[in-house]
Parts: sequence; structure tokens; C-alpha cells
Amino acid sequence: MNLRKLPLIVLFFSVFTAHSQNPRPVQVDVCIYGATSAGVIAAYTAKKMHQSVLLVDPGKHVGGLTSGGLGFTDIGNKYAVSGLGLDFYRKVGKKYGKFESWTFEPHVAREVFMQYIKSAKVDLALGHTLLSVRSEFGYIKELELNYINEEGQLTTKRVEAKMFIDCSYEGDLMAKSGVSFTVGRESNSWYNEPINGVQLRDKHQFPDGIDPYKVPGDAKSGLLWGVSDNILYPNGSADTKLQAYNYRICLTDAPANRIDITRPEGYDSTMYELLLRLLQKKPAANLGAILKIDHMPNHKTDINNNGPFSTDMIGMNIGYPEGDQEKRKKFRQQHELYTKGLLYFLGHDPRVPEHLRKEMLTWGYPKDEYTDNNNWTPQLYVREARRMISAYVMTQANCIGKEVVTDGIGMAAYTMDSHNAQRVVVNRMVKNEGDVQEGGFGPYPISYRSIVPRAKECKNLLVPVCLSASHIAYGSIRMEPVFMVLAQAAATAASMAIQTKADVQEVNVQQLQQALKTNPLADGSVAEIVVDNANTEQVQIKGNWATKERMGYGPSVLTADAPSAEERSVQYKPVIVKEGQYNIYTYVLPGYDKLASQTLITVFDGAKEAKVSLKKDDIKVQGQTSGEWVLVGKYKLPAGSNAHVTIQAANADGAIVADAILLVPDGK
Repeated sequence: MNLRKLPLIVLFFSVFTAHSQNPRPVQVDVCIYGATSAGVIAAYTAKKMHQSVLLVDPGKHVGGLTSGGLGFTDIGNKYAVSGLGLDFYRKVGKKYGKFESWTFEPHVAREVFMQYIKSAKVDLALGHTLLSVRSEFGYIKELELNYINEEGQLTTKRVEAKMFIDCSYEGDLMAKSGVSFTVGRESNSWYNEPINGVQLRDKHQFPDGIDPYKVPGDAKSGLLWGVSDNILYPNGSADTKLQAYNYRICLTDAPANRIDITRPEGYDSTMYELLLRLLQKKPAANLGAILKIDHMPNHKTDINNNGPFSTDMIGMNIGYPEGDQEKRKKFRQQHELYTKGLLYFLGHDPRVPEHLRKEMLTWGYPKDEYTDNNNWTPQLYVREARRMISAYVMTQANCIGKEVVTDGIGMAAYTMDSHNAQRVVVNRMVKNEGDVQEGGFGPYPISYRSIVPRAKECKNLLVPVCLSASHIAYGSIRMEPVFMVLAQAAATAASMAIQTKADVQEVNVQQLQQALKTNPLADGSVAEIVVDNANTEQVQIKGNWATKERMGYGPSVLTADAPSAEERSVQYKPVIVKEGQYNIYTYVLPGYDKLASQTLITVFDGAKEAKVSLKKDDIKVQGQTSGEWVLVGKYKLPAGSNAHVTIQAANADGAIVADAILLVPDGK
């Protein structure tokens, strides 16, 4: 082993002084592997529940993809984001002077994650790689880790814990614990899923006529870089391929903060020959045809894949999930070279149309991001790796609401989204295969059984990231907010299991659900109150309103579309547990068709009424969502159900939308 190639250790708030000559194991209640967004939330939750915690990661990055470039949050529906997952986006919002923010800079996300770690005094061990797991009678007893100590020596550390949580994107702890898992795509017939398996479709697809050969028309000349000689199996077939990985790219166009994009070492322009052929066949008006450029605060970006040839390194991740750290490092280096090379190619290769080159040259790496990693994210977007196979597997039936679990401990709401898995030759043309984007469904619950192994395999492990789901269902679940929500549930369940001396499979799920509902921030504070229009017990409707499904916040919204003098109102009657000052918000959809110029709202605080007018033009929506919470005002409200909030529709000059209201205790 070449010690010079091993990463330096970074330790924060660590109580450890273990050296190779001191074999005594570190002992904690809960050990969490993977300092991803999920890992941070799990560690904070467990610590708040009075457990001793160790958060371990083989790298030196905290926050995973959320602090690694994915600032344009994949939400689906805000109704699905709860607890500390939602609290994260509220804390990010405060950094920008907003109620909540779903678009943000990487360093801001990292600051918030470190805030959780510091405030809970979580012991954090970075640069610690999992070597082995020792189990007895179905229980993990001990982890063996290695790291480089302060003297530069390769050192071994052992960790004993009562409960373990695998929050890594790769599922390393799960796999080394002997838990069943799968990699790749199931056939359509395996779980009766019409959109699983091989899928040759039209999204992010090459147009007909793009030649795959180095010498056009000559198959003997060989294939261009990036094109595979794989045989294309029929749609719906199973295989072990993975949806493509990429880097979510943070660039800036602010000259004072911009570092020029230079030619990376190892650059090879032939890697981008297909892009030139694509541009000849289908000219691009701007970079948006090649790069999905989403704008973040302070002149920065979150750039994602877009189109047939972009930042996804299609077909180049086979072997990553089960590779060791050295092999994965090579995968990351290859993806980094490809991505940086693509950016350089777009800005400098004379064969690229001039208007695209000029646009690309306005962007550069930000000086104030990833300052410890040469201004480049250390987090590869591992969209999918191992997936556990437990007693319950989430499938397409769950996503579309055909099967609804009763042991839900979190929700998902995003489209079933799989990126392309391979680039092949079809009828002597280049084609991408694997991209699936199927939505049109509302939020759905995720089973507790899907984050715990079968009891016969392991009884003290929870897996909220590489959970038990089919390939296509995982494509919907695999969003950072969902991982945080599931991680909080996992840590809460781990604490309950410790307290009751039970196996994770024996945790009382109803009590777990109640704990997550009544103590959503894991600190005993008063919970906020949401009343959705679908809550028939706390919503009173007068007049003619239409129900529009799969819109806004939650499963539906109410709309009064045609202007009328008729009395039409929707009254929300929240049940308030504790008297106090509350900030009242309403969920608005400013982009709704022919929306009225203003919405009139009446707040009754139990003694008097206050009337508020929200103007459409004052409401701005940012990120992947159609609506926003808009502040109505601050009110002192009594305990009980005397207070109410009413949305009026009579005499409006356009459509009125009544969706949900939110009461947040003052000070949160």
C-alpha cells in the first residue's frame, strides 16, 4: 500500500486518541457510517435523544451531495419534506434572510451541517475507512476502521456500538454486515414494473443519424469514445448497469470571484467528438442545450446533465458500488477529468461554435467554494449504487399509489427518474439507453421495513440511504431531502431500540411515527402546525370550489376559477396545543392560470379579526416548485380550536387558490 496516496485525516470534535499500540475499542451507543446529509441528520437526532454518537466517513467532506454542488434541490412536493430535513432548508433560508431556501451555495449548506454537528457536540471521525465488520448471532459487534494518525502512520481503530446506521451512498456497512443487496436493474416481470429494466426511450436522446464510428460509416475504424459495443437487450430486460454519475458543478460569472477554466492534465479532445457531431446535426442556440444551468445565489450555478451528451459520464460507473476506496478514487478522477475537460472543450476548442465558446468563457470556478479541494467539489453524484433487499421492497406500485404502506416513516414525491445507463449502437446510429422520467403522482409513504434488514441477517442496523427499493422506485426516492427525513426516522428508531432493548425489527412503528410527528426537531420544542386543504376535519368549504389533484402542497389544491360575487371561502381551523405567538403562512401558487391579482385572507385570533391582502406580483418562486409559503402575519393564538384562517374568493378579479396554511411558533 502506498501511504503517500492515502488522504490526510481530518478530525473535528473528536474524543479519540487511539493509536495502533492502543487496541481498546471506542464505545458509543450509535455509530453512523457516512457523513452525507443523511449521516449528519442521523447523528444530530441520535445525540438529541441522549445517545452517544460517532459519525464516520472515509473522506473529509461533510454533507454529501447537498453541500457538494446540488443546490437546486429535487423536491417533488414540499409536503414530503418534514422534521429536520425541512429544518435544514429553513436554516439555509435564514442564511439568505428568507423563511426557507431550496436553492443555495455549497459552502452555505456545509455551514448549516456543521452547525448541527457543533450544536449537538457530535463526535466526527473523517478519513476513516471501513475495513471489516465483526458480527455475532445477527448483531454487529464491532467495526474495524483504518486512518492515518497525526504522525502519518496507518492506524487501525475499532468501534463498538449498540446500534449502527449506514448513511453512505454506497452501502458499505450494509454489505460488510452480510445484508442482502442488489446492484442494477430488475426486469419488468420481477416486481411487475412496466418501466424497470432496459429502456430505450426519447429523453436525453441522440437524434437519428449520428454516426458512432471514428471514421464515419466505417465500423472497422472502431467506436468513438463513450460508445459501447454492448448488445442492446429488449426493453424490460434485467441487467447490472447503473444510471450515470456526474458532478453537480458550481461555477460563477462574477469576475472578482472567478477562476478561469483551464486545460486539465490528461485532457483528450477526442472524448467530445460525439458532441461535435451532435451540434452539426442539431445546432445549439446556447449552452442550455448542453448544460442544465440553474442559478444559485451570488452569481453561482448548480449545473446538471442536459441532453444526449452532457455532464453524465454514461456507462462509466460499472464496478463503482463494490469497488474499494482506491478503485472509487479512480472513478472520481475519471469523472472529474471528463467534466473539467468538457468545460474546457466548450470554451476553447475552435470546432465548437463561437457563440457557445464565448458564453462558456463567462464562467469559471468560484474562489470561495471548496477552498480545501482546489475549488472543485469532492462529492461525485452517486445516483444509485447498492440497494438493500429487505422484508419489504419499495416498487413502482408504491410510487403511483397502487400500494400504500401503513408503516410509513417518511415520504417521497419526486418523479421516477433514472438517467441513461449505457450508450450503444442501434442500426448504425448512436443511442442512449436507460433514461426514464415518469411522474404524475402525489407524495407517498416509505415503509419502515424498507430501511431495516431482514431479522435473520442483522438486528441492529438501519439503512436509510441504500434502502430496499427496486431500481425504478429508487429513482423517485433517491432525493437528498428524503434521505434526511429517513435518516431522522432511522436514528429515532435506533434510540427507541436501545431504550427498550429491542431489535430494530421490533421497534413499535406507531410509536415511532408519533415521535416523528410530535417531536419533529428532536429537541422537544413546540411543533409547527400544518392544515392542508385535504384535511376535511379542520377545513370548512363554502361555495363552489374545484379540487385539483397533484398540484401545490400535498395531494391537491382547491380552486375558485371563475370570478363570481357568490360567497366562496375556505376556512382552516388548526388545533393549537400551546398558546403563544405564531407566524402564519399560506401556500400560494403565483403561476396558476389566470390567478387573481390579490388574495384576501382573514385571521381570527380567538377575539378579533384581521384582514390581509397578498398581491400576486409580490410573490416570487425559486427552485423546483410551483409554490411558496408566504407570510400572512404574526398573531397571538389561544390553545384549542377557536382561531381560524379564511381565504376569500368572492368578487376576486381572477382565480383563487386555497391550498394549505402553516403556523410556526415564533422564534423558530
